[in-house]
Amino acid sequence: MTTYQRLGGYIRPVDVRNRGLKVHLSQGICNAKYFQNPKQVADNPETHKVVRTGQFAYNRATTRNGEKISIALREGPDCTVSSAYQVFEVVDENLLNPKYLMMWFKRPEFDRLAIYYSHGSAHEFFEWEAMCDVMLPIPSITRQREIVSEYETLTNRIHLNNQMIQHLEATAQALYRKTFVDNIDKENLPEGWRMGTLGDLCVISSSKRIFESEYCHRGVPFYRGKEITQKKNGEQISDLIFISQTRYNELVRDYGKPKCGDILLTAVGTIGNSYMVQEEEFYFKDGNIVWLHNFIATGASSYIYEFFQSQSFEKLISEIAIGSTQKALTIQSLTQLEMPIPNKKSLQTFGNSIQIIYNDIKIKRQENEKLTELQSLLLAKMGQ
Repeated sequence: MTTYQRLGGYIRPVDVRNRGLKVHLSQGICNAKYFQNPKQVADNPETHKVVRTGQFAYNRATTRNGEKISIALREGPDCTVSSAYQVFEVVDENLLNPKYLMMWFKRPEFDRLAIYYSHGSAHEFFEWEAMCDVMLPIPSITRQREIVSEYETLTNRIHLNNQMIQHLEATAQALYRKTFVDNIDKENLPEGWRMGTLGDLCVISSSKRIFESEYCHRGVPFYRGKEITQKKNGEQISDLIFISQTRYNELVRDYGKPKCGDILLTAVGTIGNSYMVQEEEFYFKDGNIVWLHNFIATGASSYIYEFFQSQSFEKLISEIAIGSTQKALTIQSLTQLEMPIPNKKSLQTFGNSIQIIYNDIKIKRQENEKLTELQSLLLAKMGQ
């Protein structure tokens, strides 16, 4: 039987301010539980709290944070965080391994507990006293290290796969540039090529509007711009919402659905993130995402997708996006976007070559999904 201990007996608060600006790296913490560059830096960074390597920090505020608490263990160089954050450390690492503790904080059960014990009127906070009252199993330090080692083995494998995916994506871009960019003169195109528009290569459309009242907890996944960005980056989708199978069937019947090889492109907010659809069942948000389909030839989808990953497209986005407070890409502006139209043979040859790379990327991402599932199982077993 698992015996739980009160966390407050193993940790202590730390409050060191950045007097004299001795620490220059300012960081925030996201609800995925890692340090990142802050959205903004305060005017007086001397009041920021210093987080030393091996210490923890968390954002006490839990309001509008995706039902998660932003907490992380500092494993990089010393940094500073907002003075509103709570910084703490393990008193004796021979009794409680900081990495073991961080694994506990990654459990969804901890997030639910932190949200439940958050208090406040306009904003809710998970205060230090509540953190100290957290109960968790603390086995022998030898067993803690074994658990951490198992988890890090999975983490390292995921990291290695991600490095290989980045290499494969760079190879795909190199093949795209070699085939369609380098030594291609728009005034003197290869035989069978012509200048045209993106709309000459495919149909560009959106989806039927879905109202929030139609969201549900089970059914068919519903992708918004956030999900498209996460899919593009090969990340695990968080806070996924759904629509009913019945509603999905109606939409597919009346408006069609994205097929394997189609492309979704974020069009509002964080614009320009693209995702090539795999064999999957889902629907997507109207307006925020455009749908590219019905391509003129085999390989045209890959040609467009790699164009979307290129620096050329990144530069074009700022030119064709509309709006002052919130930038947006319109179907019309994308349809009229000028680009070379290769002949079908060139597109097919490129498509066949790059599909090998795409398959390798798919295999690596599927492996990461399984490894992530194993991590979740390991975290779940900590409470047993």
